[in-house]
Order: sequence, then structure tokens, then C-alpha cells
Amino acid sequence: MVVGERVKAFFNDRWLVFVASMWVQSCSGIGYLFGSISPVIKTAMGYNQRQVAMLGVAKDLGDAIGFLPGVLCEIMPIWVVLFIGVLQNFFGYGLVWLIVAHKIPELPLWLLCVLIFVGTNGETYFNTGALVSSVQNFPKSRGPIVGILKGFAGLSGAILTQLYTMINFPDQSSLVFMVAVGPSIVITAVMFLVRPVGGHRQARPSDQSSFLFTYSICLILAAYLLAVLLLQDLASVSQNLITVLTIGLVVLVLLPITIPTILVFFPGSRSQLEESLLPGSEKQEPSKSGEDSKEVIFSELEEEKPPEVDTLPPPERQKRIAHLQAKLYQAAAEGAVRVKRRKGPRRGEDFTLLQALVKADFWLIFISLVLASGSGLTVIDNLGQMSESLGYANTHVFVSMISIFNFLGRVAGGYFSENIVRNYAYPRPVAMAAVQIVMAFVLFFYSMGWPGAIYVLSVMVGLCYGAHWAIVPAAISELFGLKSFGALYNFLTLASPAGSLVFSGVIASGIYDYQAKQQQQLTRASNLLADDEVLTCTGTICYSLTCGIMSALCIIAFVLSLIVVHRTKRVYAQLYNKAGN
Repeated sequence: MVVGERVKAFFNDRWLVFVASMWVQSCSGIGYLFGSISPVIKTAMGYNQRQVAMLGVAKDLGDAIGFLPGVLCEIMPIWVVLFIGVLQNFFGYGLVWLIVAHKIPELPLWLLCVLIFVGTNGETYFNTGALVSSVQNFPKSRGPIVGILKGFAGLSGAILTQLYTMINFPDQSSLVFMVAVGPSIVITAVMFLVRPVGGHRQARPSDQSSFLFTYSICLILAAYLLAVLLLQDLASVSQNLITVLTIGLVVLVLLPITIPTILVFFPGSRSQLEESLLPGSEKQEPSKSGEDSKEVIFSELEEEKPPEVDTLPPPERQKRIAHLQAKLYQAAAEGAVRVKRRKGPRRGEDFTLLQALVKADFWLIFISLVLASGSGLTVIDNLGQMSESLGYANTHVFVSMISIFNFLGRVAGGYFSENIVRNYAYPRPVAMAAVQIVMAFVLFFYSMGWPGAIYVLSVMVGLCYGAHWAIVPAAISELFGLKSFGALYNFLTLASPAGSLVFSGVIASGIYDYQAKQQQQLTRASNLLADDEVLTCTGTICYSLTCGIMSALCIIAFVLSLIVVHRTKRVYAQLYNKAGN
């Protein structure tokens, strides 16, 4: 086959889209860098901690509100959505850099909050564009796709920090400049590659091994980055060695490009490549009317199927379902049965956001996510102070640990939840219930003040919090369809900041301040504290009650997830038996 045809196949290959989406995500976690740039802004602008906290709220809101990109993905090409995100990122953080570097006059705090909101909101366009295009290209591998992409988003802060360390800018404000320019350059370079390419017609026998290769790279990348961070923290490392280590990190991030390269330029069989080059008219799915008919028959099948069918062994169950489906097709074709047209879709079909908002399953998942994911984000936001209260000086080690295990949790959550639905046709939310009960135990472990609690908390909360963001988007796409996936996903992203707003902003901070005040009064009574000196809380008492409360909330989330599992058993059995899995 001529080179031109292979190049065309390469640019239309769904694995290239997936790899480009990984690169988009690997530099789109702008919000994760706020902890690094906020001290720069605080010093340059002379802000107090309350003013910095207001900037943090603006960042959280910008990172969570993504309704517009969800809608735009339905009506515009993906590259337009990504480019809007680039403009927002560059404009918002570009102006912040000019202000912090004193290249333009200082602006009021409220306007700086607006700029940070706009800049961080660009991240929602990056996430939505990458997820929507890749999930549409891999509709039968949603767990791995969402897990890997969300994992790279979680790891992006560490990747960008390492790149900044290599460049070694003399001015601290240059970190803000890199946040404005770095993602904009990378995403502009690959935005035309990120798009739906009819990937559901490109399934190959080698896809399983390609996913395993990608998982291997993810594990190596996480281990490598953790080793690099610890080495740079514990030892004196020369700038040349930092450069070499960073180049190794970039090579690992670029390595997945070998998958589409091998699949296209060294194909296992000629027929696979020729299939990917067929003209669009020859590769079309059955007519829309035919698809509508199949969907309606599927819905009728769910209604007409006797309940005892689900209890039969898999071979017998599939035989009975196929027989009933054939009878329905024949009856509909002969006009003996009038297929009912419903006003709204069923679970497993395509919902709009408004249609999903009136469904109990959607709200059960959302509330469960508020309780569990909000608890996880509260730990992430307060981990520095938690480690300080226990007497650890190098708090950033724990912050880096929870970030890396957040990445691993997202990858693992996608992998194991996919095995559940593929091998057993069992509801994916059961994996969410499992991680929530683990998180409840870990939070209880910390609240009891047992040895090594901060290490257990950093590792396990990172894994469990990350797993949520691989499991939930995939489950939502299965229960409520892909047509409005962007809008559905971005509504769910409100869950974490909504939970954190209450758990961190009210419960954790209130208890911390109360315990710190109690310790201050005891110290004053012992004449060990000057009147103008400020004490912080020390000991496990600072966060033990907070973690105990969040442990109870995670148990409630676990119960809600089990309710969803019970309600969706038949839906998942029908979806994955219908798919032949």
C-alpha cells in the first residue's frame, strides 16, 4: 500500500486520537498547580491568606463549571472547543502573569479572581473535548479510556512542575507564565487530531494488547515521577541531571505514539488497514431508521422479557433473549405488534441533561459523589496542614504522593470496573461502592490516630478519590448515553467542590480553629505564649473528628451506590449481553 494511504490511515486512526487526548490531558490540570503559584501571587501582590483563599475559590469555580463546553461538543467540531479553552487559558493566566511580574498596573482583587476563573475554566474545555472524542471512538472500552485520560489530567501538575524545574527560570513569576503558555502551545499543536473518527468501526484483535501497553506506560510513568520527586527532595541534584530526568519524563509521555504507528505502518493484516481507508459512504452504519427500529425493539425487549430470564445461566439467557428479540422483529415487520414510542428515553439510551436530571439514578450517583469525592478533595486540600499538625516538615512529599496515587487510582478504577462489566455484565457502580467503603475505613483509621496514618491516608485516599473519576463518567455514559456526555460529565464535576465547600470550608476549618484556640488557651495559661504570637493546631486531634465525620458520610455514599447497583442490574445485563460480552 502506498505511503499516502498509510499516512491517511494514520491520521484517521482512533488510537492516534486517544494518544493526542493523553497529551492534551497531560498539560490540562491547571488547577493542580494553584498550590505552587498562589505563594508567588501572594508575595508579589502583598495579599493576606484570606485574599489568597478568595483566589482559590475562583480557581475551584473555574475548574468545576463546564456546562458550555459540554453543549458546544454537541454542535461544534472538537477543535473549536479546544481552541476556546486555549484562548481562555492564555488570556486569563497571561494577564495574571503580567500583573504579578509588574509589567502592567495592579488590578483589584475581584478582577484578579475573574482572570483566574477564566484561565482555569479553559481546563474544562480541554477535559471535555478529550473525553468526548475518545469515549465516542472507544464506546466499548469506556472504563479504560476515562481512567487513563483522567489519570493524565491528575498527573499534569507534577509533569508541568518538573518541566518548570528543568527550565530553571530566575523569576518566580515565570511559573505563571508557563501555566499560560505551556498548555496553549501543546494543545494548539494537537487540537486537530482530537475528534471522533468513527472509531467504533476500527475495532482490532490487538486492541487488548494496546491497552495493556498503555497501562504499562502509566505504571512506569507514575513510578518514575515518584522516584524523581523523591530524589530531588532528598538529595542535592545538579541542573544537568534534572534536565536528563525531565527528558526521560517527556519520552515516557510521548511513548504511546508507538501504538498507532505500529498498527498502521506495520499492520497485522492488510484487511484491517483497508477497512480504515474505506470511503465514508461504504462504512456507514445501518440507516438511521434501522437504528431507531433496533433501539425501540431493544426497549420493547426489556419490557416483554420475563424477570426469571435474568436468573438463567448466561448461555440459556442469551438464547432466550435472542428468541424473544426475533419474535419482536417479526411481529413488528408484519404489523402484528405496534411498537410503542415513548416520550422519553430509557436507561442505556441517549439522554439530554434535562432528561437525566429527573431520573433518580442520576441524583443517587451525584449525591454519592458529593459525599465521597467531596471527602477526598477535602483531604487533598488540607493534606499540607494535616502533615504539619503531625510534625512532618516536608509536607510537599505527601502532596506529591497523593497526586501520583490519584493518577494510579484513576487508571486502576477504569481497568477493574471495565472487567466487572465485561466479564460479569454487572453494574459498574459496584466498583464505586467498593472504593467508598475503603475510603470510609481509611478515614476512620486516621481518626483513631493509629501509627502511620498519614502515609495510609495519602496513598489510599489518593487511590480512592482518583478511582471515582474513572468509574463515574463511564457509568454515566452507559446509563444515559453518549449524545450529551459532555454536559452530563460537566454537571457531575460540580460534586467535588460542592462537597469540599461544606466539608473543608465549614467542618474541617471550624474544628481546626476550635482545637487551635483550645491549645492556645492552654499554652497561655502556662505562660508559654506571647500575646501577639499565633499558634496552629498540633496533633491528630486537629483533623480526627473531621475524618470521623467524613468516614460516616462515605458509608452513606456506599449505601447510595449499592442502591444504584440494585436498580441498574437489568440494564447492565441487557447492555452487555446485547453487545455480545
